[in-house]
Amino acid sequence: MRHHWRALFFTLSPTFFSLLLVSINSCDGQDSALLLSHSMFSKDFGLILIAEANGWLFKSGNDTGWAKKDIDITSWKKLKPTEISDSLADKLGKAEGWFRIKVKPDSSFRGEAIGFNIDSWAATDLYVDGKLILSCGNTGINGKPFQEPRRHINSQVYLNLEAGDVHTIALHFLDYKAPLPPHHLKTEDLSLQNFIIITSSRFIEFLAKTIKEANTYNSIWVSVCVVLSLLFWLLHFQNRNDKNLRLIAISTTCYALGIYFATDQNGIGISYCRFAVGNFANGFFFGLAVLIIPVILANIFERKITRIVKSFLLIAFVAFMITLFLPKDPSLILLAISILSLAVISLYYIVSSWKKLKGAQWIIVGGVLLSLLSILALIASGFLTKDGMPRFYYLLLTSFLLSIPFSLLIYVAMRFKEIMQEVRQNANKIVQLSEEKKEQAINQQKTLQEEVNRQTAEIRATLDQLKSTQLQLIQSEKMASLGELTAGIAHEIQNPLNFVNNFSEVNDELMSDLKSELLAGNTLGAIQLATTIQENERKITQHGKRADGIVKGMLEHSRTDKGEKQLADVNAIAEECLKLSRHNQRAEDRNQEVQISTDLDPSIGKIELVPQDIARVFVNLLNNAFYAVSEKMKEQPNGYAPAVRVTSRKTYADIQITVEDNGIGIPAKVKDKIFQPFFTTKPTGQGTGLGLSLSYDIVKAHGGEISVNTQEGEFTEFVIHLPA
Repeated sequence: MRHHWRALFFTLSPTFFSLLLVSINSCDGQDSALLLSHSMFSKDFGLILIAEANGWLFKSGNDTGWAKKDIDITSWKKLKPTEISDSLADKLGKAEGWFRIKVKPDSSFRGEAIGFNIDSWAATDLYVDGKLILSCGNTGINGKPFQEPRRHINSQVYLNLEAGDVHTIALHFLDYKAPLPPHHLKTEDLSLQNFIIITSSRFIEFLAKTIKEANTYNSIWVSVCVVLSLLFWLLHFQNRNDKNLRLIAISTTCYALGIYFATDQNGIGISYCRFAVGNFANGFFFGLAVLIIPVILANIFERKITRIVKSFLLIAFVAFMITLFLPKDPSLILLAISILSLAVISLYYIVSSWKKLKGAQWIIVGGVLLSLLSILALIASGFLTKDGMPRFYYLLLTSFLLSIPFSLLIYVAMRFKEIMQEVRQNANKIVQLSEEKKEQAINQQKTLQEEVNRQTAEIRATLDQLKSTQLQLIQSEKMASLGELTAGIAHEIQNPLNFVNNFSEVNDELMSDLKSELLAGNTLGAIQLATTIQENERKITQHGKRADGIVKGMLEHSRTDKGEKQLADVNAIAEECLKLSRHNQRAEDRNQEVQISTDLDPSIGKIELVPQDIARVFVNLLNNAFYAVSEKMKEQPNGYAPAVRVTSRKTYADIQITVEDNGIGIPAKVKDKIFQPFFTTKPTGQGTGLGLSLSYDIVKAHGGEISVNTQEGEFTEFVIHLPA
């Protein structure tokens, strides 16, 4: 890890080696050797941090001859491995050089192997007395390309050194600047105190125990946070409207991811790329988890998050992330400021809400305070000691990591309990209100039932009255219709009867005059009177036939017997009726020429109908058409060409027969009355007003429709729709 403070605040990984500070005796002269004694080994860990000892010499470049014992070192300068920095790199970011130091084991090492351990991202070759004893990665030795080492793989070797003799330790390293800011050497991302250490036989046992203990705690931390995050997400999905649950789930998930990436950085055999990604991910997720805590506190304490607080939180998070890309000293300062800002905001919400806190809210306060106390205890007992980590390091670290997640779990559990109690109390109130409402509803139901019974009786009486009134109205309508029909019949018959009566009376008087003329012997006068009587008789006959036609039309209108339907060719019926009507028109006016045209669809074939009834419809419509063009011819004798056209079409739904003319048309004001009985636009004596009414009834009886499209003075078009 780049910085030990970040190791605590972000990764919280048990890196013990960087905390070991030992006093190493050394000489200032270049030819003097560092005296090694068993007493120099740390009591707990069995190692000597030789990288920080005096007596180291350094030279940039590479020459395998520099590993030999006796060489000219006048050009070498004093530099410890712990003083490595990016200033050693060239323009391409490559840093390569040699470190040398002389050591002299005392008699306490007699017969005991001494261990050499290297922990660095630099490719390293370790020589003792000119012999290569350990390579981590590949510096290019034996012509092989540069290869970055992987942590904790083949980084330990044991060697028996002759006690009392001076031995030369030469260390060749090759490193490159990191691609991300602050672009320092990759070696600086680890504790330089651990660049090279000398270990005793106890170190292996200590290392195995440490790794086992670290893996155990790491597994516990990750597992607990993962289980808690899954639990919180499950609760959130069951209660999507609860914003606090969502924030708690996000925070716990970030805790789990941050701890996972922190523990992954210390894994065996990882590459620098994986280490760097894990370092960034650890900082991002753990920083985000810590950032959300003040927001959760504000929501739980029902406090409003002001813009100033939001700005502080955002700045703190950005500062968190910037520390990942800064050199050591500025990074530590900015990190401390960020952590302090978040702690101050959290404490502000706790202190300002202290008097209003109740129930489950105290659990959150306890979790936050316990976490802060744990980190303070770690700093006080761990970083301020000179003989290593505190004995309860993992317990304090566990308290720091899990106190907030567990307090959130307890808070949620207690909050659900409080909610259930509130629900139970509300349910009791609702039950009580329901009973009261039920009693009120029963009373209202009785009142409503009485009102309904009263209104029902009134409605029934009103309904009976309405039925009686309806029967009276129907009877009145019938009588009115009958009176209107009778009046129409009487009016229509009265005219020809008046003519018959008048001419009969006239003839009676003429007969008396005829007798007088015959008795007087005035033959010529008698003949004239006889001629007049004969003409009156013809008029009597004419008006009698007219009355007879009216009666027959009424009989046709009111007859109840129906002809039987049969398959008939409607096109043939239309052509036959057209010929008949044309003959009638010629008989009345031989000089009038009417243009007749047909467009009959042969695909219609035969359909079921009553031929004589449909023929009567066609005759009525065609007679009206010839009458209309004849009347218009009288009005416009010059330049007018009368025309009558009959068409038929078969559609997917029905059969359409159209009778159209370019005659006088029908006035718009009477268009809606033309199918009424006894209504006619013809002068008195030329129509009974029953033809269109009868045609309408016949078409309806066939299950069809008849409509008219007309414009006064221009044309008239009757369209008959018959079922196919």
